[in-house]
Amino acid sequence: MAVVDLEAHGDVLHGTVLYSQTVPYDPQLRTRLVAALPPSATTLSEMCQLDTLIGQAFADAAFDASEQVAGVDAVCSHGQTVYHWVVDDHALGTLQIGQPAWIAERVGRPVVADVRARDLTVGGHGAPLASFLDALLLGSHDGVPAALNLGGISNMTVVTRERVYAFDIGPSNALMDAVVQTERLNPQGYDDGGLLAASGTVNAQLLDAFLADPYYALPSPKSTGKEHFHASYVGDVVARLGHKVSPTDLLATLTELTVRTVADAVREAGVTYLAMSGGGVRNPLLVVGIRKALPGVEVVTTDDLSVPTDGKEAILFAVIGWCTLHGLPGIWPGGTGAREPRILGSITPGTGPLRLPEPASPIRSIRLDGTSS
Repeated sequence: MAVVDLEAHGDVLHGTVLYSQTVPYDPQLRTRLVAALPPSATTLSEMCQLDTLIGQAFADAAFDASEQVAGVDAVCSHGQTVYHWVVDDHALGTLQIGQPAWIAERVGRPVVADVRARDLTVGGHGAPLASFLDALLLGSHDGVPAALNLGGISNMTVVTRERVYAFDIGPSNALMDAVVQTERLNPQGYDDGGLLAASGTVNAQLLDAFLADPYYALPSPKSTGKEHFHASYVGDVVARLGHKVSPTDLLATLTELTVRTVADAVREAGVTYLAMSGGGVRNPLLVVGIRKALPGVEVVTTDDLSVPTDGKEAILFAVIGWCTLHGLPGIWPGGTGAREPRILGSITPGTGPLRLPEPASPIRSIRLDGTSS
């Protein structure tokens, strides 16, 4: 989560990051959430309960943030993605849970939520929405700049003078985390610092099997998620290999899979400057691998752009929420594949009357400062 003070000056949006923090799920809630994700079967009862419990957890986190920084005017909540529906390379639906009414009641301020759905109605993939902030940040940069997010899924925004386009590259932390959790290698549920993968060896045959997935050959715009890349997917690919692979060798191979797919995408786009963010930036093995694979590219983290790597997505949704409340679109058509820009999300009123600001003029760039936590 992040608290961002935003104010428009002409076509430049000025933002100060007043507070940023990461809060883990309660372990029991996290276990229930993971158990309900595809390809596992679940029930409407469980979805309803998780929608409430996650909404309450988000409400507590938002309230704590609002206590740290006085004067919060509104909240934007992305929610927890539980399914992303893609058929024949077209995104038809996306579902994020975490009932915003709990946030509105707890904080007492209006909440912008369900921000991805509107993009789908004009042909977009609803992802990666990060392309909106990326284009504002990188639009004036020389060469061919791009922003890479290493989350559960890796995605990239490329900003050229002619256009902005973005797409999901493939799995980043999703498959590695799934192996750590399935094999119970770390109670935290992830390969902390990439140490487990660093103790393994890349299995070339297995890597080729992963790289053969047809998703990588699809043209952009494209999107994917854990409904495709999950623990059972890993098990199926390993089973087809026909011999046992140690957990650490499997993690090393999956790390190299992310390195290879990211590097291929960066080279194909002709990127000269790459700004990385997301949880994967905390994995030295992954970061060093990407840098080695791209010797001709300047590779930095978004900290160089005054955007904390852990807080970038939270800052993104603060900006999208600000745009929604001020009557401005929160997508670049090329960023998601949408035909036209659209104002995103639905607004849940706070405990008082809903009073929206006057509509703002279109924003062309953003300047951020302050990374306090």
